[in-house]
Amino acid sequence: MRILIADDHRLIVEGVKLKLAELGPDTEFLVAKDVKELREVLHNEPAPALAIVDLTMPGSHGHAHLAETIECLPGVPVIVLSGSEEPSLMKDLLSIGVQGFIPKAYSPDVMLSAVRLVLSGGVYVPPMMLDESGEVAQSPPAVSPQSDAASLEERLRQLLTDRQIDVLWLLSQGKPNKVIARDLGISEGTVKIHLAAIFRALNVRNRVEAVVASRRLAGP
Repeated sequence: MRILIADDHRLIVEGVKLKLAELGPDTEFLVAKDVKELREVLHNEPAPALAIVDLTMPGSHGHAHLAETIECLPGVPVIVLSGSEEPSLMKDLLSIGVQGFIPKAYSPDVMLSAVRLVLSGGVYVPPMMLDESGEVAQSPPAVSPQSDAASLEERLRQLLTDRQIDVLWLLSQGKPNKVIARDLGISEGTVKIHLAAIFRALNVRNRVEAVVASRRLAGP
């Protein structure tokens, strides 16, 4: 499987290559460090199975290089890497055909999970950027005042144990089970047990719905 990585930061490129090599021994990479090289790859190389493209790379003008990539690679999923976590930006990019949005601040494990989701036909955006309808929120989640945070925690404590709340907080950061287990010093099996209990307590079916439900508890 060939994966195109378009980014001008060498450390990011090497980090992405290292993590995505876990997809399988047949994984190969095409690299472009600016829009000129990206165009050369798009027009002169066989189509990759996936394209991961930096939002702001040398030679880019707005989203034009992304639209060009999508046009040149029909049927190939395109994922955006970005330093931004602006929901309105994510919505704009999804509207032009992007199938994934991964903030660069996220962990390599989250990136790998997101890539696997997109390769399987899904669309990835950070769960905490979704509103109650499952759509990308119109504005970024505000930093809650201390009193609101305390109120939310109090409401959650009526439904969940302390450890389940810990799992939910990490879940809301987009962390996969493996990372949650590592951060909390527990096994992945225990994480799954906690998640099942959280889903039952919040009356939800999956991870995204759990994050959305927990945000609703913060409402008036």
